Amino acid sequence: MSALTAADSPLRNRAFLELLSYRILAMLSYQMVAVTVGWHIYEITRDPLALGLVGLAEVIPYFCVAPFAGYLVDHVRRRLLGAIACAGLAITALILTAIAAGWIAVSGTWLIYAAIALTGTVRSFLTPIYNTLFARVLPREQYARGAGLGSVVFQLGLVLGPAFGGVMVAWAGKTAAYGIAAVFAIAASAAIGTMRMTEPHIPAERAPIFASIGEGLRFVFGHQILLGALALDMFAVLFGGAVALLPAFIKDVLHAGPEALGILRGAPAAGAVLVGLWMARKPLEKHAGRVLLLAVAGFGLCIIGFALSQHLWLSVALLFASGLCDGVSVVLRSTILQLATPDAMRGRVSAINGIFIGSSNELGAFESGLAAKFLGLVPSVIFGGCMTISIVGVTAKLAPKLRRLNLKDLQ
Repeated sequence: MSALTAADSPLRNRAFLELLSYRILAMLSYQMVAVTVGWHIYEITRDPLALGLVGLAEVIPYFCVAPFAGYLVDHVRRRLLGAIACAGLAITALILTAIAAGWIAVSGTWLIYAAIALTGTVRSFLTPIYNTLFARVLPREQYARGAGLGSVVFQLGLVLGPAFGGVMVAWAGKTAAYGIAAVFAIAASAAIGTMRMTEPHIPAERAPIFASIGEGLRFVFGHQILLGALALDMFAVLFGGAVALLPAFIKDVLHAGPEALGILRGAPAAGAVLVGLWMARKPLEKHAGRVLLLAVAGFGLCIIGFALSQHLWLSVALLFASGLCDGVSVVLRSTILQLATPDAMRGRVSAINGIFIGSSNELGAFESGLAAKFLGLVPSVIFGGCMTISIVGVTAKLAPKLRRLNLKDLQ
């Protein structure tokens, strides 16, 4: 396919640009909190398992709320829900600001975990809202390009948020880092609340909640390509993620400071940004399923290499390479999701996608912390990388339609 031209670029669409602004501002807020709270918790506890519990504290409310979030996104004004969800991110950051500053007298870490639980609740709305508005503001023929650009913006948030958070923790302290995160969340709330677009008509009568959620579940589990893509990414992230353990690697293996945390957290996203830019210009249509499987296997190999590295810049390079592989996976999965999902189900299917993908980051953090506790820091990450490669083989066997997929088959 020819390179992206001015005439067919989603970047000429003002509503899409406003949607991307909402996405990156929310990501900056969330990622700054994530990198700062990891450092905060490890300073207090010096326990890798405590880092894993941060993920567990977020994923439990995420799991509980996500199905209902998808239902609401399909039946309520999306922009209003988005503004409220971003306000919830701001509240979380402000609570953590007060804890770090000593304005709230609290012993231990329980209130930090409670604040993160609030983040898990509101995060369950963010991606379904983005995905439903994405399909509203872009024509279908621009989905592949839009998915690439959306991935770039998402990954920029992953690059800039951790890097900025690490720098703020090192130079200005945790309180300032949390405070800036709150500002970004408030800006995200304003960005989506003022988007210029028309929302679909909301029917006066709504389907029963649980019947509607069940309809979304039946659609996903009955669609081999969509289910295979979601399951592949979920298990790869669940077992292959090493991000939650980075504070421990920095202190105990690489012997660096908080500045390195931001660099290492941002390295995978930097690789994914480059891939997203490339795939926005050159959307992949042929052999998409095969490329997806190879990309996830490459991700697992990079994670094994990272576990074995004892040099900071080699670790950065391996995480960067893992981001290249993960970026391919993210763009292809996003495109498959948009092309395969009926308009009336986008909120519910996106929420199910969030359970598969978004929550797997937090479950992966808990799994990493638990494995590190019992296997040791380095062996636990090697184990996770090996499991990721094994999952690719299982998925290729059980989902032949995904293995043979060309994106044009879904159009």
